[in-house]
Amino acid sequence: MKDSLFIGPKDWRGSRAEIANLPALSHFVQRALHAESQAEATAVGAGDGDLEALEHWANEAWTAARLNDALQALLTSSTGDPVQRLTVALRRLRRRVMLTLVARDASGRAELTEVVTTMTALAELAVQTAVAAQARELAADHGVPTSSGGVPQDLLVVGMGKLGGGELNVSSDIDLIFVYDEDGETVGSNARRRITNHEFFAQLGRRVIALLNDVTADGFVFRVDMRLRPNGSAGPLAVSCAMLEEYLMAQGREWERFAWLKGRIVSAPVLASAVQFEAQCGALDTIVRPFVFRKYLDFGAIAALRELHKLIRAEAARRSSLKHQGQSGREDRADDVKLGRGGIRELEFIAQTFQIVRGGRELKLRSKSTLHTLGSLSKFGVLPSATCERLATSYVFLRNLEHALQYVDDAQTHRVPAEPAARERVARLLGAASAGAMMIEYRAVQALVAQVFDGVFAEPAAGGDEISLAPANVQGAADDGVLVEDLRVRGFADPAATAQRLRAVLESRRMQATTGAARTGVERLLRRALQAAIDRSRETGAAHDIGPDQHFARFAQLADVIAGRSTYIALLNQFPQAFDKVMRMLAASRWATDYLVRHPILLDELLDERLLEHEPDWPSWSTAVQQQLAEADGDQEQQMNLLRDAHHAQVFRLLMADLDGRLRVERLSDHLSALADSTLAMAIEYAWRSLTRRHRDAPRFAVIGYGKLGGKELGYESDLDLIFLYDDDDDAAAETYSMLARRLMTWLTAQTSSGKLFETDLRLRPDGNAGLMVSSFEAFARYQRNEDGHGAWPWEHQALTRARFSAGDPALGERFEAERDRILMQRRDSRKLCTDVLEMRTRMLDGHPNPTTLFDVKHDRGGMVDVEFIVQFLVLAHAHAHSKLVRNAGNIALLQMAGQLQLIDASLASEVADAYRTFRSIQHRLRLNGAERARVVQDEVEREAVAVIRLWDSVFTTPPQATFSAA
Repeated sequence: MKDSLFIGPKDWRGSRAEIANLPALSHFVQRALHAESQAEATAVGAGDGDLEALEHWANEAWTAARLNDALQALLTSSTGDPVQRLTVALRRLRRRVMLTLVARDASGRAELTEVVTTMTALAELAVQTAVAAQARELAADHGVPTSSGGVPQDLLVVGMGKLGGGELNVSSDIDLIFVYDEDGETVGSNARRRITNHEFFAQLGRRVIALLNDVTADGFVFRVDMRLRPNGSAGPLAVSCAMLEEYLMAQGREWERFAWLKGRIVSAPVLASAVQFEAQCGALDTIVRPFVFRKYLDFGAIAALRELHKLIRAEAARRSSLKHQGQSGREDRADDVKLGRGGIRELEFIAQTFQIVRGGRELKLRSKSTLHTLGSLSKFGVLPSATCERLATSYVFLRNLEHALQYVDDAQTHRVPAEPAARERVARLLGAASAGAMMIEYRAVQALVAQVFDGVFAEPAAGGDEISLAPANVQGAADDGVLVEDLRVRGFADPAATAQRLRAVLESRRMQATTGAARTGVERLLRRALQAAIDRSRETGAAHDIGPDQHFARFAQLADVIAGRSTYIALLNQFPQAFDKVMRMLAASRWATDYLVRHPILLDELLDERLLEHEPDWPSWSTAVQQQLAEADGDQEQQMNLLRDAHHAQVFRLLMADLDGRLRVERLSDHLSALADSTLAMAIEYAWRSLTRRHRDAPRFAVIGYGKLGGKELGYESDLDLIFLYDDDDDAAAETYSMLARRLMTWLTAQTSSGKLFETDLRLRPDGNAGLMVSSFEAFARYQRNEDGHGAWPWEHQALTRARFSAGDPALGERFEAERDRILMQRRDSRKLCTDVLEMRTRMLDGHPNPTTLFDVKHDRGGMVDVEFIVQFLVLAHAHAHSKLVRNAGNIALLQMAGQLQLIDASLASEVADAYRTFRSIQHRLRLNGAERARVVQDEVEREAVAVIRLWDSVFTTPPQATFSAA
């Protein structure tokens, strides 16, 4: 079934062309059938060169194997030397393939995918056989080109454009670049004359071009275009990898990044072995990949491609004017399927732009195929799925229309003819009901593509009443009356200080190194930020807790960091929604500001509108990150950065959902804890892989989370309280797992270019700082049982109530959980336990003095620590009789459980649970805005604190001195 498309107001398709009618529709078919008859080409497959033979050929699609078999048959039937026979055979094969494709496509038997795949396979076969034949001839005369290490070298033919993308047109030229590994000389005992490698490959390139491009009595194979090589037509025909690298790094232009995006080696080994050839291909890839794909998101590419498109459109207009102005008195640019408005080039630009922008981070966006890329853009949420689907069907239509145009005369044309009869002929080849129906559909497709293109490449709108920065651009002008007065009138409380901040950014070291468009982009962002800060203060009024001065100060802090990174400047200028989100986040949270300043790479996360629609799927996330880590195998630094970037991105997504009011504190902590678990699991795996003397595939090693991680109450900047256990009988186990623990700590805490993952605290391990970093399970269990009086202290059993298996070997995790349950369910002397808990609480109070009149919601009497101590006491005192208390269910759930078990007053338990929830919310809110300590006016939480103290007094008989009276 032919590729279907429903974009216009009605179905545009009609009945497919009959093969018997093809000669009347295509001059090429007429000529080719005549040539087939004259050549008596029965060796390729079937009957006489007439319509009956064409009908027979149209029944079977070409495959790579069939192409090769057909070429071998033609070579056998040809005469002359190998190059002469190949010259004839390739041309006759192309003619037969083209005839078959016209027949299958026009009659509705072939999809677009078959057509472009067949043409690509034909081009690859032609290039490979041409290179092989000519290289062997040259090597016989001059020897084999070799590297300095004596390794034979081959010509690396890079297919660019649609050949590189595997989507070659039926009448397309092929864009090629010739590269070789390194300079040197040819080597051969029977060589007539040794020459340089450059001479060898330049001669080889010229011969390959002639074999494919020259027109003979049998036609041509492919038109060859070499203008994409370094320095274009003025550059050498073949370049070494070293020369290419120097050119790309020093002179490579933005448009060349887009060209190399589709670059793909289409030749095969001839003089080198398969392994040697693969190594040469790898060397080329290491040069091209960093040129095309930046490490960070590259939004500056959008502006570059916008300018490139303007040049292409201007050239299309010029050509159109030259060809058609004199004939019709008008310019028919709108009917250029490739370069016209809403045409193939604009659609390809949409896909390629996001590949360039994101391909450095998203490896799956590096596909050479436009259709595959559109599918990936949908999966990554870069464009809406419906938009990507419509673009894909539009692409199919435009490419099919392009082929119909080229089937008429085997000409490299992209213009829909204006003459009615010619247009009707194209419509019949396309399978349209009529020329009118075809044009209606074509206009609908153009409109869609143009609309999406304009949405992606629209020039950023200029601000209306923006503040002039002119005074701030002058040294010493921060107190200039014009700017300061403008800021004062617009609502800044301290306009002189704001002007000073503005000048500090503009005069910073990063800005001094920034010129041209990048500097203009920063200045524009600063103007917009000033205005946005003013607008927000007016919208929210006095009720808002941040004024324009502080709001802009936060943006200035971010701007100072990204001033030297043009990609982030371009992102915020190109995408108003991203800029608006940044300004809202900065206004809402001091911590969010600091996090963005530390990790500006996260700005990209602001573009995906789908991020807040669903809560995270941690197994899927972990699988995706594992794939990225696997692709970076062998590069530990890159892997560590990948894991950090992925973790930071997820924290940032949770932060966005949090600030948007979509997550309660408890749910946020659940997600942060699950994220930590998943991250720890991957860090363990790759730390283990880095050990050279590991004795098993997976370590028998477990990470136990204590404190906030253990209780699943993590905050954004919570430390991870960890202990490490192993359970392995290997003789060197202690040494091996000690090394693993150190490697794991490197993965978790090392500062790399992407920052660090976590701050960790290992002091809860047996014997604290004096103990081993990693313990065997048996040693840990003995320590916790304290059977000899030299083991765990009571406070360590308090800590154990909030411990859980976090990551590592599941079997060892189960053993830990079982041992934890046994320890917590031991019968204890309640009076002694009470004394021990109260003593520890007093020590904590002494360690966290509060000299202010404010209430510390965490440490003061009646605060969060009191609630946690109450719960820990209840678990240790009563778990022997009520085993459900050992569940690591969180403080709120355990309070309610204790109430249900009538261990405490159920109503009071509910009050304290609500109080704890309130305290956590207050603490979270204050820390989001940069507070080091969560302290509030006492009246704000008096009811909650009194409830906690009442419960404390009912549980303990001699509580420490209280801040509040429970009277």
